[in-house]
Amino acid sequence: MSQKNKLIILTGPTAVGKTALSIELAKKIHGEIISADSMQIYKYMDIGSAKIRPEEMQGIPHHLIDVLMPEDEFNVFRFQELAKQALEGIYKRGNVPVVVGGTGFYIQALLYDINFASEEEHFSIRSHLESVAAEKGNVYLHEQLREVDPVSAEIIHPNNQKRIIRALEFYELNGIPISEHNKTEREKHAAYDSCYFVLNDDRKRIYQRIDERVDQMLEDGLVEEVLKLKKMGYHRNMVSMQGLGYKEIFSYLEGDCSLEEAVYLIKRDTRHFAKRQLTWFRREKNVIWIDKPAFDYDNQKILEYMMEQFCASS
Repeated sequence: MSQKNKLIILTGPTAVGKTALSIELAKKIHGEIISADSMQIYKYMDIGSAKIRPEEMQGIPHHLIDVLMPEDEFNVFRFQELAKQALEGIYKRGNVPVVVGGTGFYIQALLYDINFASEEEHFSIRSHLESVAAEKGNVYLHEQLREVDPVSAEIIHPNNQKRIIRALEFYELNGIPISEHNKTEREKHAAYDSCYFVLNDDRKRIYQRIDERVDQMLEDGLVEEVLKLKKMGYHRNMVSMQGLGYKEIFSYLEGDCSLEEAVYLIKRDTRHFAKRQLTWFRREKNVIWIDKPAFDYDNQKILEYMMEQFCASS
C-alpha cells in the first residue's frame, strides 16, 4: 500500500456527465467530493454554474460549494488552500476524497502541490497591466502575451483578462514564461496516490448536451438569477461575474444585446471552453481516459471499470 494518501480525480469537459457519476462513485468508496469548479464556490450563483442541488447529493458530503460571496477573490492559490483543508478533514474521517470539476489548472495545482511562492502579487505591475487592458483592450494584451509566452496564449482565451494579466505579471517578475514554470512543476511527482479519470464523449454529443443545458438554465430562471445578483449590487466587471452565462446575461440586461444573441454567445463560448478543457487534459500525464461510447453509455460499466483501476492502484 502506498504511503501517500489516496485521491481520486474525476474530470472532463463541461456537460459530459461528471456530477451523476461522481455521486455513484463516492457511494461505493466512502467518498467525499471536493469541487474543482471556479464558479460553484460562490453563493447565489446556482443556475449559471450548474451547481449540484442538495437533494442531488444523496447524502454525500460536498466541499468548496457555496463557500464564498460573489465579491470574494477566488483563484488557484485560494483553491489550493481550501482544498487542502477539506482533504485534511476527509482523511481524518477515514474517507476517500473525490475531486470533481473541469478546472484543469486547479486540479493540477492540487495533485502536484505546485508552489506558487514565486508568483507573489506585485501590485505595480498588475495595476499597469490593468490600465493597459482598460485603454487598449484584452486582445492587445493577449497579443503581448503571445510575444513572450505563445504556449500560454494558445491556452488562455483572449477574453480571460485575469489569466492574461497573471501570465504577463509572472513573466515580468521572473523573466521566464509561466507555461515553462508550470511544465517544470508538472514534472514533479504527484503528492498523492491518485487515480486521475477524464470522462469524455463524442464531440457532437458534448455540444448537443451543452446546448440542452443552456436551454434548461434559461427555463430554470438564469435571467432572473442574474437580475437578482444585479439588484444585490454585483456588476459585470467582477471576477465572479466573468463566468460563462453570467457575463452574457449581464450584457442582455444592460441592453448591449438581445436575449437571443446572449444565448447564442453562451452556447458558442461554452463549446469553445469544452474544447480547451480537452486540450488541457490531453497534456496531462498518468490520466485514465473514459470514453463513454466504449462503455455503451452505461454508468454501471463505467463505475466497474473505475473501481478496477482504483483497486489496482491500492
